[in-house]
Amino acid sequence: MPLPNRVAPDGALFATAARGLLMGNRGGRFHDPQTRALPRRIQASRQWICCVLSFKNRRRQVWSSGYTELFFCDEVTALAAGHRPCMECRRADALAYRAALVRGLGLRETPLFPAIDRLLDGARRDGRAQRTHRLPGEMLPDAAVIRDGDRFLALHGDAALPWTPEGYGTRGTRPTGMVTVLTPPASLAALAQGYRPLWHPSAHAAS
Repeated sequence: MPLPNRVAPDGALFATAARGLLMGNRGGRFHDPQTRALPRRIQASRQWICCVLSFKNRRRQVWSSGYTELFFCDEVTALAAGHRPCMECRRADALAYRAALVRGLGLRETPLFPAIDRLLDGARRDGRAQRTHRLPGEMLPDAAVIRDGDRFLALHGDAALPWTPEGYGTRGTRPTGMVTVLTPPASLAALAQGYRPLWHPSAHAAS
C-alpha cells in the first residue's frame, strides 16, 4: 500500500501508486516510523530540498529512521511546494538555481543556502497552510504553478497544463489577469532569470 509521501504542488502530502521523478526531504524526520501514517507536522526544519532518486548507491528503507523521504512528480512540482535543489546530489542545479535567484532578486551578495532556506520558508507557508500570492498571469515565468479552483496548472510556453500525480493533462490556454500563484516569489525570480527545472515528460507531450 502506498505511503502518504507524495507531495502536491501546494505542499500537501498524499498517497499514490504513481511514480515520481525526484525525491527530497524537509530537513529530518517528522513522520512516525511505527505507524508511517500521514504526519501531523509538515517539516523538521526550514531545509526543504529535492534530490535525485539514486545517489552513490545509497539504500534506505523509506519512512523508517533518519529523515522523511518525500517524492515529487517533477521539479516544477517541488519548486511550487517550496523546495529547492539539493546541494549534495544536485550540486550543479543548486548552484544554477542560486545564481538565477541572485539575479532575479537583485542581490548584491550571493547568499549561503541556509539564508535561501529562510527566504523560502517565510514565503511558502502560513502555519501549516501554503502561503499563496496574487500576481498577473502575464508576468509569470514558465514552470510557475497556479491554482485554478480545485486544479493546479503549470505554465508552459503559451499553455497551462493541468497537474496530476501521473503527469500533465491536455493543454489549456495560459491565463491572463490576476491569478493565485503557488510557486514562492524567490523561485519565480530564479525561473524568470533562466533556471530550467526538470519537467515530467508528459509536459512536452501535451505542448
